[in-house]
Amino acid sequence: MFLKLLSTIILILSSSAQASSGYTWLHDIAHTYHVPDHVITFSGICFLLIIGGFLYRSKLSKVSDLVIPDRGITFRNFTEAYGNFIMGQCKAIIGEKEGPKYFGFIATVFLLILISNLIGLIPGFLPPTEKLSTTLALGAFSFLYYNIKGMKELGVVNYMKHFAGPLWYMAFLIFPIEILSNLIRPVSLALRLQGNMSGDHTVLAVFSDLAPLIVPIIFMVLGILVSFIQAYVFSVLSMVYISLATAHHDHEEQGVH
Repeated sequence: MFLKLLSTIILILSSSAQASSGYTWLHDIAHTYHVPDHVITFSGICFLLIIGGFLYRSKLSKVSDLVIPDRGITFRNFTEAYGNFIMGQCKAIIGEKEGPKYFGFIATVFLLILISNLIGLIPGFLPPTEKLSTTLALGAFSFLYYNIKGMKELGVVNYMKHFAGPLWYMAFLIFPIEILSNLIRPVSLALRLQGNMSGDHTVLAVFSDLAPLIVPIIFMVLGILVSFIQAYVFSVLSMVYISLATAHHDHEEQGVH
């Protein structure tokens, strides 16, 4: 029994090392349809999240009193605990009144990135977030979202005005700096996420090759922590950008003072 358990652990860890070095269960499918592995994995994660959303709604349709939670650890309780956590973060960073407006976006982004990070710890899979193309797409998604919301909240003209700063005679200097800073944000989000996930997976691969029995387990635990932190950092920065983009500035009062 012990030998079987030991052989299973070694197989799992060696499979994880193979995935880190390039082998994945999706390699044949990706090669057949000429689609990168990380694109297939990311698409599968999106599909699973959609299925999870429909499953949660179906669970709620069968509940007579939504205030009363289910008994024990259930899918509904787990989902609502996650929702309460994200809602608390939105209210704390964006504001009690404005935060709930952006709950859906933040909850989706956080969960999408977290699962994309964690799937790299499953033998035979590579995390989509270790690819720059994936993280750039996520950064661009966040960039477009908070800018569009800022324009809708303030109006296009007023939104562009806030890039000029409070002093009109300094606008010629501040405006290009603010625009450049705004354009760098999605790139910084992408590079931070990709760099950390790529580094974490590389460390796991190296130590899996050196000591494939005990050491990789330690780095897998650290990998779970890194996966959560990186998803959290991306989401928090997105919330900060949303807060800055949608904040109301009374330019008339600034002009009077």
